[in-house]
Amino acid sequence: MYYNYIKALHLIFVITWFAGLFYLPRLFIYHIEARKKPKEVANVLIAQFKIMEKRLWYIITWPSAILAILFALWLLYLMPSWLFQSWMLIKLGFVSALLTYHFKTHSMFLKFQKGEETYSSLFMRIWNEGATLLLFVIVFLVILRDELHWLTGILGLTVTAILLMLGIRAYKKVRSKK
Repeated sequence: MYYNYIKALHLIFVITWFAGLFYLPRLFIYHIEARKKPKEVANVLIAQFKIMEKRLWYIITWPSAILAILFALWLLYLMPSWLFQSWMLIKLGFVSALLTYHFKTHSMFLKFQKGEETYSSLFMRIWNEGATLLLFVIVFLVILRDELHWLTGILGLTVTAILLMLGIRAYKKVRSKK
């Protein structure tokens, strides 16, 4: 009876969780690049980025992650047969990868808050695409389920990853010319 409401809430919180995972590494990039500014400007920018990062992480990203997981567990409670379907088991594997990504991003967040970050902006641009790749895989698994031909899926993921990396490199070249 409430299945579609629970599913809708799960999807909403997955979207807001990913919004946080997409935007926080972008803030990290700005944070890193602010260090190259004159000291007075850098201090103001870095202080502002720390506030923005903290609010995004604790007010949007973490609550969204928790709520997405709670609604997912509720859906699995209502549909326990999904746990015996290969697409769901594979999806849960990628969700585990997403949680690992989330916790590693949390570790990075703590370093940025303490001023102990050692990452380059290029590294963070590449890191930022991790959430994108996981989103692609998880959404395609859920939508296509058993229709997905695994070889085609792996090829599509590989092509997507290559295109993202080429885009990052092209952007780096364009920025270095300016």
